Amino acid sequence: MADKFTLTLPGDPEVQEPGSIFFVGTATTLIRHRGFTILTDPNFIHAGDHVHLGYGITVPRLTNPAIDIEALPLLDFCVLSHYHGDHWDQVASDKLDKNLPIFSTAHAVRALKLKGFRRLYPLNTWERAVLRRGPERLSLTAMPGKHGPGFLDVALPPVMGSLLEWGEGADRFRLYITGDTLLIDQLQEIPRRFPDIDLMLIHLGGTRLAGVLLTMDAEQGIRAVHLIAPRNVIPIHYNDYPVFKSPLEDFLREVRRAGWESRVHVLRHGDTFTFDRLAREAAAPVAEFSER
Repeated sequence: MADKFTLTLPGDPEVQEPGSIFFVGTATTLIRHRGFTILTDPNFIHAGDHVHLGYGITVPRLTNPAIDIEALPLLDFCVLSHYHGDHWDQVASDKLDKNLPIFSTAHAVRALKLKGFRRLYPLNTWERAVLRRGPERLSLTAMPGKHGPGFLDVALPPVMGSLLEWGEGADRFRLYITGDTLLIDQLQEIPRRFPDIDLMLIHLGGTRLAGVLLTMDAEQGIRAVHLIAPRNVIPIHYNDYPVFKSPLEDFLREVRRAGWESRVHVLRHGDTFTFDRLAREAAAPVAEFSER
């Protein structure tokens, strides 16, 4: 696979073991592993503030982020699944460093360029970027995604899932982030190309506008988990806006029916999930099902 972008980051890696996922809220997480610190889908407005979802539609946030944007650590880069207000809000536009590297869709990159961001890297499905810091290497591959059914999809922003991959062979750790996709046929290619995924961050919520499903609900979510078959699953993007119509408990009910309790880890805002880069040696299940 050819690399579309290669970035060399300054400094020596401060390797952190175990790795960690800090859940800020919505689809916003802080991922730290092997010397890299990554922000996903920055959404830092507070409860009662509104975001724009396109075509004159605005919705209020129901929750607060676990931290304010000023409390973020020094970031290496940001991964943005798509350009919607609940994934990139005005706070992010105003307060993130304009030199922060951002990987996203071409549509999102065009929008962010107009807002003054300078280090923008568009990826099409299956294209890959490689980031290096000293001896450490991290690859980011764009995964397929689709935000709406049929003809409606052309009226919605393009969506990118992401696969983050550290190391090679026995040292490899794979993290898959679905982005705001529905369960589409193209997802079947992911386990063929990238088997043995260690951790899956799944965007749920069953988002509906005018009754149309735009993100995975509980039923699609559990089918996606069966398809990808990761060792660990963290649900995100499920309770922050009134357009999220499929509550987390519906997904957890499907998890229990499927017998996946030991692989699914529920994070509330401000919770951290830690993982080891050699988690595959433990084999699933690796931890107790928790609803913290």
